[in-house]
Amino acid sequence: MQCLKFGFMLILVIVSFKPYPAFCQNKKQGNQLTNKAAPVAYRNLFHEAGYSQAAIDQKIAKAYYDIFEGPNRVYFEVGDSMGYVSDLKNHDARTEGLSYGMMIAVQLNKKDVFDRIWRWSKKYLQHQEGPREGYFAWSINVKTMKKNSEGSASDGELYYITSLLFAANRWGNNTGIHYYNEARRILDAMWKKDGTGGIYNLINTQHKQIAFVPEGSGYNWTDPSYHLPAFYEVWAMYAKDGHEQYYRACADTSRAFLHRACHPVTGLNADYTEFSGAPHPAPWMPVGFRYDSWRVPMNIAMDYVWFGKDKTWQEEYARRFQNFLRSKGINTFEDQFNLDGSRPDSILQAGSVKKLRHSLGLVATAASASLINKEKSSLDFVHALWNAKLEPYEDGYFDPYYDGLLYLFSLMHLSGKYQIVEPQKH
Repeated sequence: MQCLKFGFMLILVIVSFKPYPAFCQNKKQGNQLTNKAAPVAYRNLFHEAGYSQAAIDQKIAKAYYDIFEGPNRVYFEVGDSMGYVSDLKNHDARTEGLSYGMMIAVQLNKKDVFDRIWRWSKKYLQHQEGPREGYFAWSINVKTMKKNSEGSASDGELYYITSLLFAANRWGNNTGIHYYNEARRILDAMWKKDGTGGIYNLINTQHKQIAFVPEGSGYNWTDPSYHLPAFYEVWAMYAKDGHEQYYRACADTSRAFLHRACHPVTGLNADYTEFSGAPHPAPWMPVGFRYDSWRVPMNIAMDYVWFGKDKTWQEEYARRFQNFLRSKGINTFEDQFNLDGSRPDSILQAGSVKKLRHSLGLVATAASASLINKEKSSLDFVHALWNAKLEPYEDGYFDPYYDGLLYLFSLMHLSGKYQIVEPQKH
């Protein structure tokens, strides 16, 4: 969570809302009634752009090394069995990065890393009792081991659940951690949250949309970058908790929501919105396309590749979004905008730095949209990412955490290495 969520914990804004109908497309698609994924063709867009498989594998291996093992890594092992991912610029570990680390590990078959992050998350961040039982504190100071907040960021739980289900499929449940039971514990706890103690379901059950946070008034609005329809489809296939149709309805609702949340000309979305898709003004940050928003094109690309249930709109979105960025200079576009594409008067700082820049994180997720954009010119974004470097900017600023994780995610997507992990024989 790149926003200043500390501000939210101090100021709760109560909003009114109305339900919106779920988006229902391809209702007759056969695999909706099974627990098996339809066959997916994972494109290797780097190869299509002319790069050799050896060079592609080397680039991904280097990015993984830089983030998890190298001198500027954000992953740190603790003792013999634990490890964590740290947002260095904010001096904490947060469920966002921890769960991203687990997803990367299960996708790349790094079982020890996965297990270490999960054990650390469970020990230090997961609530074991009380109204928040099963949920996670979203941020902790890794020096003092004091939680910065007891509350949860809903996207962290989404990634934890999905990565655990994938781990159960890849490695089974008999190697020290029962991944499926851990995923079900979070889901089952989620369904018990009814507002007691001000704690709710991760999903606003009336609107079938992910809540910004599952407590207080944060339950009544959302963050577009938390909308991961592909993950709900995965839950419908593998969670086996009796909520399959509800999860599919949430996936459809998220797709419809994104239609409303993305600007009709630029494709940009606000970091925070109402369930209608209209911008939600937060007291600590003016409306705009900022750090959280960078993830939206990557999330839409994932849904397009994995399930392909909204292809017409998604293809049109990718054209709009990439054409807008191209209009700002494919090698120079900045990282924060007003929704109409103009330059914002107010800049959200990253850590202690307040500056617009051509950020690697947005370069990466913009390139992932080339998986959707059928125009041949969209390969320009793929080449731009290939040529980008995970290294300090000219002014010395360096973010191997958020820039780095989005960079590695996008390399995986564009090389076909970010996949639905189906059950293996054990």
